[in-house]
Amino acid sequence: MTHWIVAPVMLPAILAPFIVLAARYHIGIQRVVSLAGVVGLIAITAGLAWQASDGSIALYQLGDWAAPFGIVLVGDRLSTMMVLLTAVLGFFVLLYAVSSGWDRKGRHFHALYQFQLMGIMGAFLTGDLFNLFVFFEVLLIASYGLMIHAGGNERLRAGVQYVLYNLLGSTLFLFALGSIYAEAGTLNMADLAQRVTLIGPEATVGIRVAAVLLLLVFAIKAAVVPLHFWLPSSYAEAPAPVAALFAIMTKVGAYAIIRVYTMVFPPELEATAGLHTLWLLPAALASLAIGMIGVLAARTLDRLVAFSVIGSMGMVMISIALFTPDGIAAALYYIVHSTLAAAALFLIVDLVRSGRGGSLRLTAMPPMTGAALTAALFFVAAIAMTGLPPLSGFVGKLLILDAAFTSPLVVWTWATILGASLVSIVGFARAGSIVFWKAQSITPPEDATAPPAAPAALSYVAVGGLVALLAAHTVFAGPMTGYTAAISDQLFSPEPYISTVMDTPGKLSPPQEAN
Repeated sequence: MTHWIVAPVMLPAILAPFIVLAARYHIGIQRVVSLAGVVGLIAITAGLAWQASDGSIALYQLGDWAAPFGIVLVGDRLSTMMVLLTAVLGFFVLLYAVSSGWDRKGRHFHALYQFQLMGIMGAFLTGDLFNLFVFFEVLLIASYGLMIHAGGNERLRAGVQYVLYNLLGSTLFLFALGSIYAEAGTLNMADLAQRVTLIGPEATVGIRVAAVLLLLVFAIKAAVVPLHFWLPSSYAEAPAPVAALFAIMTKVGAYAIIRVYTMVFPPELEATAGLHTLWLLPAALASLAIGMIGVLAARTLDRLVAFSVIGSMGMVMISIALFTPDGIAAALYYIVHSTLAAAALFLIVDLVRSGRGGSLRLTAMPPMTGAALTAALFFVAAIAMTGLPPLSGFVGKLLILDAAFTSPLVVWTWATILGASLVSIVGFARAGSIVFWKAQSITPPEDATAPPAAPAALSYVAVGGLVALLAAHTVFAGPMTGYTAAISDQLFSPEPYISTVMDTPGKLSPPQEAN
């Protein structure tokens, strides 16, 4: 048993109360501690990802209590890739928050940021459905505090809507967990994978209801249509660094679907046969279409980016809904791409807000401060998000289209992806031309509440770092697709995962109980 796997959860859990108790009134100390903590997370998660890259699976049993009685954290290729992505994203977003001064505009930003990272890391590493629920709640509490950071009526209204939708999801999650425990007597995912296969055809109603409820819960987290209504306002009104960090939040829902529905409720399981394609794939196609229509119809730049997140999640869920090795591999490649692209766009939106005196309306305004560099960054990020060559969005789109050949809805899938791509190109091109190339000597609009300001150099470094990662994701597309294919193969052969979790001895393991 390795103890390193608990470090991504424990490090932010320790730093957050330290910041509150020891550095509450010292923003400089908060910044140093928070940035150092995120750098430490990058080092730890990179080590975990390297350890898991050969297919080995790391296990941590809290208190040395064996599964399924104890709480376990499991590090395989998928979970370690996601925690590394979270740590890298967290560093660049935090760097932007510090350089732009967003962390000064409200109380406890850095403590809440660390709690947010703790919840995300725990959700990716846990091997137990109940503790997945616990980490979801940590995410909800911390993200609500970050959501209303710096105040304002619109932000508070969006935050309340965000909380209500997520509380609905939490309630459904509890119902699903109760149903699963009533049917199987366990919530450990490895143990469930064994027990669900033993349920006879005549007793599958309860477990099928539980599987549907879980899918609804994860669909809410992933903002899949028609459960996406909370996202546009929440992401558009959130502070820019918070919205950028939230780019990984929807991926938690996608990760949960991949994990649970390849191991616990795989496509070949008779008890949940047809669940994956009958509902999830049409909903994913609708998410992509509605998201990109929202991009075209948006009247402000922040809502345009928010709707592009819905569209990108539609792309991810289309690939996941295929539930084939090629589909999951393509989805994982696209998850990394869309997370980086969405985060970069949200930070660029804030650069535009600063340069235009607070206005994000898609109307011609006087030339903005730092327009050339901001326009260049927007141009690259928009190419990535719309899936134009040569960046990683184009590669990911080709992978998804190729994986969809085996789907019975291949025609609808291809038509929706290609049509939505065209619509998104028009929407982003329209927005970019209005904001950057149609500058006029006119009076600023009423919502331009502040004089234009030049962003700090570190702000451009943070955004440029995310754009550089997008470029690297493209340049190393070959090794990256090979790695996501290896992850997919490991997911569809869960026996090593199950045996690692269930056969590792610890306190109160079944043989010891028998003695």
